[in-house]
Amino acid sequence: MILPTGEQFVLETTTSSGELQATITALAAGIRTLTLDGVDLVPTFGEDQSPPSGSGIVLVPWPNRIRDGKWTHDGVEHQLAITEPKLNNAIHGLLRYTAYTPVAQERDSVTLSATVYPQSGYPYLLETAVHYELVSDGLKVTHFIENAGAEPAPVAIGTHPFLKIGGVPTADLELRLAAGSHFEVDERLLPTAEVPVDGTQWDFRGGRLVSEFPLDDAFGEVIGGDDGEVEHSLTAPDGRSVSIWAEPEFAYVQVFTTTTKYPGEDFAVAVEPMTAPAEAFNSGRGLRWLDPGEQWTVSWGIRFRGFTAE
Repeated sequence: MILPTGEQFVLETTTSSGELQATITALAAGIRTLTLDGVDLVPTFGEDQSPPSGSGIVLVPWPNRIRDGKWTHDGVEHQLAITEPKLNNAIHGLLRYTAYTPVAQERDSVTLSATVYPQSGYPYLLETAVHYELVSDGLKVTHFIENAGAEPAPVAIGTHPFLKIGGVPTADLELRLAAGSHFEVDERLLPTAEVPVDGTQWDFRGGRLVSEFPLDDAFGEVIGGDDGEVEHSLTAPDGRSVSIWAEPEFAYVQVFTTTTKYPGEDFAVAVEPMTAPAEAFNSGRGLRWLDPGEQWTVSWGIRFRGFTAE
């Protein structure tokens, strides 16, 4: 039987906090499940479902939106396919509906690959791969991108993980974002300005209930720790937390909440690390140009804290 998310890759390992398991899908190299001793760390969806609201998928070669699907380089206008017709945008890259191919698999890891071929609006050739590995405190994800073409290629990376702590209403979790700025947007959810969060409702650096008001918002000026690593977290009233950590290249984060669009969930929240914000192909903000033959490797992950084995 062919599944809507393609082949399923089940990963397992034992940690000091219990048994850790993940299910990675061939479609968009997505995360379908992540559990610790049966406690969901991401909201699970069925293998017979498409990823709700892009849950867990990889966004390459750009995350978020490009206005009208148009961008210009060296005087040449490029027209991407419109994949968000309601707002007339190109959204979430070119691999959202691509089945990745397994390259290697162990009990606790899998590597999947996919090619971005030259096409309308993106005349470049990329070889990409994603390595998922269960580690002692969660799931580590490493992206590999190589420009396999003959000219420099623009690239950005994003991912779309939803997070939860099973048994705790997601609306009761406290959200902390290591971000100093917020992107104002127009009616098409495209950025019009980037402003400091100081003294505004958008300041989540000290922690606020994720359900205080609806979010579909991007944040910048992401602040790393002493090692440069960035971390955004959701914390339960009992102190347990699940977080997104990322290398400094993930200098932006999008947070999306929904009460209607995630099947089986009364409230769901996505915390999406991005190396570039919306409209990066036009603004250049966060955009990376890879020379022919150049490779780019960058990592992020989902981390749990405060869980103890039964």
